[in-house]
Amino acid sequence: MSTRTESSLYKVMTERKSVRVYDPNFKIPKEELEEMLKLATTAPSSSNLQAWNFIVIQDQEVKKELRAIANNQAQVETSSAIIAVLGNVDAYKNVEKIYTQNVEEGYMDESVKERSIANTYKVYPNAPVEARMNIASYDAGLVSMQLMLIAKERGYDTIPMGGFDKVKFAERFDLPEHLFPIVLIAVGKAAAPAFGTSRLPIEEVTRFI
Repeated sequence: MSTRTESSLYKVMTERKSVRVYDPNFKIPKEELEEMLKLATTAPSSSNLQAWNFIVIQDQEVKKELRAIANNQAQVETSSAIIAVLGNVDAYKNVEKIYTQNVEEGYMDESVKERSIANTYKVYPNAPVEARMNIASYDAGLVSMQLMLIAKERGYDTIPMGGFDKVKFAERFDLPEHLFPIVLIAVGKAAAPAFGTSRLPIEEVTRFI
């Protein structure tokens, strides 16, 4: 094995597994969950619009309710927290705030900011809602994977769950129309090893041209 594949990044990537059995007594502090989310949001996003929102559920009674919505998956209740990743179909409405911050932090000048804002308002409001949902879902995948790797690097375990009643979730957590649930991520301390999984050979799923 090359020294490159022995790096800490590759170690975290290969050791991260989907864990379904958690220590129900182990709790991750709110402050650390906030730190992990802040780091996760360095993930790329379409037009830097950051079409993601999060609900962090730590309350045990609420997790019991959520378990019923999430096909009775035990990890919903036993993990330290459930992080619901939501998509924002109206994320483009934050463009002025985001690009103004880009200018303040030295990432773009005023002329680029104004041109980018104009282009955003030209494209996004006229795009179908389904297209904006697809963009938000794609970005949610990027931020979710980054979050799970960050958690693993800190010694925690995770599992992403797409199998839940999204309509009931939106109703229970009073989501406004522009937000929609995409994935639930359980995070905590494993109480049993994860199952190993295989991958198809890369030559079967890749074409070089």
